[in-house]
Parts: sequence; structure tokens; C-alpha cells
Amino acid sequence: MIDQLKKHIAEVEGFNTHDPKEVEAFRIKYLGKKGLLNKFFAEFKSVPKEQKKEFGQTINLLKTKATEKVNSLISSLEDTKGGDLRFGDLTRPAEPMPLGARHPISIVKNRIIDIFSRIGFNVSEGPEIEDDWHNFTALNLPEYHPARDMQDTFFVQTHPDILLRTHTSSVQVRYMENNKPPIRTISPGRVYRNEAISARSHCFFHQVEGLYVDKDVSFADLKQTLQFFTTELFGKSKIRLRPSYFPFTEPSAEVDVYWGLETETDYRMTKGTGWLEIMGCGMVDPNVLDNCGIDSKEYSGFAFGLGIDRIALLLYQISDIRMFSENDLRFLEQFKSAF
Repeated sequence: MIDQLKKHIAEVEGFNTHDPKEVEAFRIKYLGKKGLLNKFFAEFKSVPKEQKKEFGQTINLLKTKATEKVNSLISSLEDTKGGDLRFGDLTRPAEPMPLGARHPISIVKNRIIDIFSRIGFNVSEGPEIEDDWHNFTALNLPEYHPARDMQDTFFVQTHPDILLRTHTSSVQVRYMENNKPPIRTISPGRVYRNEAISARSHCFFHQVEGLYVDKDVSFADLKQTLQFFTTELFGKSKIRLRPSYFPFTEPSAEVDVYWGLETETDYRMTKGTGWLEIMGCGMVDPNVLDNCGIDSKEYSGFAFGLGIDRIALLLYQISDIRMFSENDLRFLEQFKSAF
């Protein structure tokens, strides 16, 4: 019987596992109520007197070894479990992640880009800090031209020829200088003007300007392009073009869309006329084409420009343009469901 105990002691010392079920089975085998240790203790009374001392010492050694082995294995499993799950139980459902929100300016800009991309316009971008040539002179606005006063400009004090761009037409100039017709591009971006900040205007805002240059481009092409755009963006198919003046286009026009007079808001927005001005446009002045290295006798083109902020105000019925730049989460979180 003592030999059996020694055999079990050797078995206990050699046992090792990383399986919790095997550890529990080992514990029950030796330390459980019906385990081997209790069985050996029950047989102690039948052991010959001269062997009782050795038998008792051996069985106590087995108990000690078995207890130490079980405790050691359990401790090892807990350390392993803690290491594997330092990032949490990956099988558990994740905590709900708070959804971000796109800025309404970005939403409207992306919608405009998507509409024009469907009819072949690409996207071009340029610097917000611009020089006089690209912002004014190349666009038929030479120095001392009275139309420069239409755009109150932020100039860099130490460099009078450097300024914050007043429109994204400067991007179109750069594009024409580096690309040959046919040209079909839109230029979204932020622009700056030295204006008083109010609910309807700001010293910086966002524009999208479009340009199409090719052979035999006509005003009819311009009108059809704008007709498609307004129908896709507003769901309003009725537009009108009123004569206007822009230094870089001739002839020039203001574009109105018929918004309707169905609600009190419609009356307020359109001042009771039902018509809403949304952009300016016109045929590119031949001088602009020549300034950019494009032969105005061979090519013609049209251009248009609209304010993204103004369109966002209309689409979302926002009353104050300053809300776009205040970073108020109560305002921005309303746009979570928008794409």
C-alpha cells in the first residue's frame, strides 16, 4: 500500500496542464470527498502496526503534494486568463460606439461634388493664401480696377501682392495654366472677405466654382448644366437667369430657382416672390482664357459659382450662418443621419 502512495506522489509531481477541466478532475481525484486521499485515510486502520508511522507520513506527503499542485495550477490559469483578456472578452458584444457627425458644410459640399461628377466634372484644389495674379489680374481684374472693391480683401501687410483668396476662381486659373482643353472641373474650398460678421454673412465662407472650356461651348450648355444641378440638389426644375456683371465672365447672369410659396418659411425666404437666388454664372471672358494660355479664338467656356454655406442654410433651414463655425455639439449632432 505504501508503494501505491509513492506511485501516486510521483504522478502528482509529474502532472501538468493548462486546461481548467483537467485541473478540476485532478483535484476531485485526489482531494474530493470520494477521492483517493480519503480512501487511503479510511484504510489506515487496517495497516499493520509496524507500518502505520511510515504509511501516515507518506499519505500526508501525498496530500501536501496534491494540494500544492492544485493551487499552483489554479494560480497559473488565473495569470494566463488575465493576460489573454487584457483587452476584454472578445466574444462579448461590444459597447455601443457613439456615432460621429458630418459637418453640414461637408455634407452639402459632398452632394454638390457627387452631382457634378456624374456629368464629367473633376475636383481641383488650390492654396488659400494666394497671389494677386491668380486671384485678380488673370481674372480680368488688373490693378486699380474698380471691381476689386466688390471683394473686400485680406492682404498680407508685409507682402501687398499676397492675400487670402476671395474666391476659388483662383484655382480655376491655376488649373487652366497647367491643363489643356477640354477642361471640366469644379473647385470647392474656403474663401475669405473682410466683411462684418452677422447672422447672414461671415469673414470666411465656402464656395464651389465650376469651369467648362472646350470648342463651341455655348450659353445653352451652361443653362442645361445648371438645370440639371438644381433639379438634382433641390428637386426644383424651374430656374431663371437674370443679367448681371462679373469681371471674368461676359455675358454674366444671376441664377434663381423657383422655391415655391407653400409655407410661411417659403414666403420669408423668397420675400414673397417664390424665387431664390442661388449662384452667379456666365461665359468665360476671352481675356481670362488668353491670360491662362488658352486660345480664346479656338476655345470658349462657361463658369459658375455658388456659396456652400448659403445652400446649407436653405436645405437645412438654419437661421444663423455663425452656427457653422461655433462647434456647438448640440447643433452638429443633428446631422448624424446625413451622409
